[in-house]
Amino acid sequence: MSFLRTLVNSSVIVHPPGFYIIGFQSFASANVFFIFLAFVYVVTVLFNGLLIIIVVINPSLHTPKFLAVINLAVVDLCFTTCTIPGMIKTFLFKVNFVPFNSCLVQMYFYYVFAPLESYALMILAYDRLVAICFALRHNSINTIRSMCCIISITWCYNLGATAYSVSLMTRLSFCNSVTVFSYFCDYAPVYRLACNDNSMQWFAGTFFSYLNILVPLSFIVVSYISILLTVFKMKTNRVKTLATCAEHIILVAVFYIPFFVIYTLGFYLGPVNPDLRVLCLSLASCLPPCINPIVYSLKTKEIKTRALALIRQSKRSVPTNSERIIVVKIKTAV
Repeated sequence: MSFLRTLVNSSVIVHPPGFYIIGFQSFASANVFFIFLAFVYVVTVLFNGLLIIIVVINPSLHTPKFLAVINLAVVDLCFTTCTIPGMIKTFLFKVNFVPFNSCLVQMYFYYVFAPLESYALMILAYDRLVAICFALRHNSINTIRSMCCIISITWCYNLGATAYSVSLMTRLSFCNSVTVFSYFCDYAPVYRLACNDNSMQWFAGTFFSYLNILVPLSFIVVSYISILLTVFKMKTNRVKTLATCAEHIILVAVFYIPFFVIYTLGFYLGPVNPDLRVLCLSLASCLPPCINPIVYSLKTKEIKTRALALIRQSKRSVPTNSERIIVVKIKTAV
């Protein structure tokens, strides 16, 4: 195998042509699993696309809350698009070689949108916090402008932090193995293949992983503690107030619980079977973007009402068989 050699700081940096992704080696039903993922991807695109269309075409939904919902839907679409098609190509069609630069691009987009999913849930928690705990000042605190600023900050931070982390990979030399045991060009499995010092990459990966998980999750937990304290002080409408948080709590549980279960089992029970770990992590990454818009469509009254109205309108615009026959007869008579 030929290697690209670049002289940096008087030391030779060896970059291979690419990497081989070798997850799911002993998984017997891999083909069925990836066909299922293809179905998940189609559902994700359709439901998130429908959710975005409903909010965009209805001026009454142009509020801070639904701006946060749109942000989550866009992140879901981008996250699944940079994950599932690549997995299907790699494992279903057996094209498991990824060129070096393409590997870094894949790594970059995955680690931009995975944390953004977490921050999008944090933003929705912020919306509920302001709406319930600061009800009288809700409209002045949580405006379209302030929500746009918060969303923009999370996007800019993730784009910049991920660019820095991925750029560190270019300082590594890969002299021996180029096989990555994961379902994509994962950050940690790739830098562990390096034959020179990877402590800087380890620190960046560990620091940003903890930051991107603990900061949003801590804010969500603190928000709901504040919400519960506020609700318990109410004399009426307690259940109704808490019901407005139901869909968000479901989304948080669907996103965070699988990751905590996987890492807790690994910590207390020892190393988890590699194929099982990759399978669980891939499902934990792919299923929440599919479930999120379904939960909002079923649990949020505003979305449900306008979705049904949109479906009825589309049915009315399609002519019936009798209307088609009448049109044909008129054209024939003319």
